[in-house]
Amino acid sequence: MSKLLVIDGMALLFRHFFATSFSKQFFYNKYDQPTNGVQGTIRHIYKAIEIIHPEKIIIAWDMGSKTVRTEWYGDYKSNRPPPPEELIPQFDLVKDVLNDLGFYQIGITGYEADDIIGTIAKKYSQTIIISGDKDLLQVINSYNELWLTKKGFTEYDIYDYERFKNEYSITPEQFIDVKALMGDSGDGYFGVSGIGEKTALKLIQKHDTLDNILNNLDSLTTRQRENILKDYDHLILSRRLAEIITDVPVNVNDIIEFSDFSYDIERQLDVLKNYDLTISKRYVESLDL
Repeated sequence: MSKLLVIDGMALLFRHFFATSFSKQFFYNKYDQPTNGVQGTIRHIYKAIEIIHPEKIIIAWDMGSKTVRTEWYGDYKSNRPPPPEELIPQFDLVKDVLNDLGFYQIGITGYEADDIIGTIAKKYSQTIIISGDKDLLQVINSYNELWLTKKGFTEYDIYDYERFKNEYSITPEQFIDVKALMGDSGDGYFGVSGIGEKTALKLIQKHDTLDNILNNLDSLTTRQRENILKDYDHLILSRRLAEIITDVPVNVNDIIEFSDFSYDIERQLDVLKNYDLTISKRYVESLDL
């Protein structure tokens, strides 16, 4: 089976935008477009290709702030600031460049990139996922890996099924219940007051599931029991918000069929030249692909 690389596009774009924006390095091209996030994303993707040598590549995107989760909970991710003005034009630019470079991209209205990634990872073996989002730990299984971005273009925190089990002493699926208890301040939901990651992890290690905890409240400390009862409705909602959707209505077989990647150096350098992405062009030329 062909090796598949699935990339969280927005995670890379934000990562590389903010890596240089703090010093006002936006790298405008001759069309007066800021390109710092775009160029970092492209360089990261090509370096990953050099390291992993995948036969197939899919780049998944979020499609706006309105999703099924905002229907369930209106404040989902509402605490996030609007994107900087220099980043906004790069949302479309990066997709245009990657399309011309020959990469298969997908985004589905109403769903997050994580949901698309989770759906693909559930159904296809030999998958490597690149993201900066630890939520994706829950979709790890015996035939895929999650490469969490760590430093630069080359350093990753790599999780496979065995490493996850050894490190957390639970299964990836149980990580959903850990997230439900601890909440996610970045996504705007809080789980249960007073329960952080360490406590949530210990509770799931001991009780296996959130349902078992709720059925054995007498075994908890008084404070834990009181907080769970007080935040019960939000806990149940948090469980729903925390779980990555793995049955997004897409035909995974069709996606896989069209995700073959062929490296045509002349074509791709021409694309980068046409968009005036000089930094990316020099970087791609330096790689052994």
